[in-house]
Amino acid sequence: MKLWFFIILIFPIHAIDFSADISPIIYENCTSCHRSGQIASFLPLTNYEEVFDNRFWIAYAIEGEQDSRHGEPLMPPWPADRSYSTLLDEMYLTEEEIHLFSDWIDIGAMQGDPINEYPMPSFPDGSALGQPDLVLEMNENYVVTGNYEDDYRCFIIETGFDEAKDLAAMEFIPGNLEAVHHAIIVAVPEGSVDHLDAEDSLYGYECFGDFGTSNISDFLGGYAPGAIIRKWPDGLAQQIPSNSDLIMQIHYAPLNTEQIDKSSINLFFRDGPVDRYVYEYNMINTDFALPPNQISEVNQTWTLTEDISLIQFLPHAHLLGETWEIYATLPSSNEIIPIIRINDWDFDWQFFYSPEYMIHLPVGSVIHASCTYDNTSNSENPNPQWTFWGDNTNDEMFFIPFRYVSYLEGDENIYLGNNPVYLGDLNGDGGVNVLDVVMLTNCVLSASCSDSADINQDGGYNVLDVVLLVNIILE
Repeated sequence: MKLWFFIILIFPIHAIDFSADISPIIYENCTSCHRSGQIASFLPLTNYEEVFDNRFWIAYAIEGEQDSRHGEPLMPPWPADRSYSTLLDEMYLTEEEIHLFSDWIDIGAMQGDPINEYPMPSFPDGSALGQPDLVLEMNENYVVTGNYEDDYRCFIIETGFDEAKDLAAMEFIPGNLEAVHHAIIVAVPEGSVDHLDAEDSLYGYECFGDFGTSNISDFLGGYAPGAIIRKWPDGLAQQIPSNSDLIMQIHYAPLNTEQIDKSSINLFFRDGPVDRYVYEYNMINTDFALPPNQISEVNQTWTLTEDISLIQFLPHAHLLGETWEIYATLPSSNEIIPIIRINDWDFDWQFFYSPEYMIHLPVGSVIHASCTYDNTSNSENPNPQWTFWGDNTNDEMFFIPFRYVSYLEGDENIYLGNNPVYLGDLNGDGGVNVLDVVMLTNCVLSASCSDSADINQDGGYNVLDVVLLVNIILE
């Protein structure tokens, strides 16, 4: 009897194991990139043996510093500070998941019964949006040299459009998922950059942080590992100007073997009426000088001349970038609207970020942006020099494209994610009504609310949310 009691103390009834507890965490958050043919194929995480062999590296990558929220974990890659603002598609592990993985290692990293292993998700091949209206492909293969160095390349894609095209979405399809790290697509006047291609002996032309020309359209599309592509909400569209070529700017990750890529673009045209076009304002500050051996801060503002609904933004710097903070102040109250903060900028992980709901900013609002640059001596910058704005690797940039539409009443209640969810629609019936008020009241009283219950977006759930929801219904 004493022996059995001792065994129960050492081995609890439900010990943590890979099959039941760890495989859901890995397969849902890591395996999409960490598998054969993908950008992280060098470290596959598709079964127990692979996870076990790399368990200490995984623990290091997901834990970060041991202080608040484990600091800034390396993985999953999500540079934005989640405590500052709430954005779509946030990639992160919960505190519970991080601790569970660490505890699993501490008790021996057991596999458990394979029959309990979480099913491998179905990772889509090709388009995530369905059948495109048109596919545009690179003219030829590009050979990615296996020299284990980053390669930044621009490719010209002819469209043949003699009239402007309204886009519901532009989807970049990597031809080589192991090689392509990220991509950005713009339009330029037809033939205007052919000379750049002709001057380079290889297919395409070298580019870093820019496109080799200032005569570009708004950013039309892009790609980064893990990023989710969506169509614009009904009635919204971007436009490809008539008589345009497209430029695909691709960052190829370091490879130790020679490989080829032939990426393509899926175009989805808006087949319904276009009520509003998505515009882009580029906040740029070129008037800075970064002295060696110093950390410097660069600032810029944008004062709005009309009511807008902000829907996307992309902070962009080069290799000296250290932190970003972007927020808005409202004209009547000076209330601060946090937009995004990045505490550890990384050139290799940059996205177009979207808020969950359109952010209404009235005329007279001021958007503030600041970026710090670390030009001190370190392993990546052993010989600091004076650094200025420029396109080259060793130059710097302060550049933020903001995507927005002209404001219409109710925009702030439009959810920008995949599902047509409205703020306050707690029962998911597609509308906001008294039933949602009842559900909200009950969840506030029981302290068991979901994110959709935070009507005033203050990070809490209380009577203020109930009052605001009632006012929304009565308007």
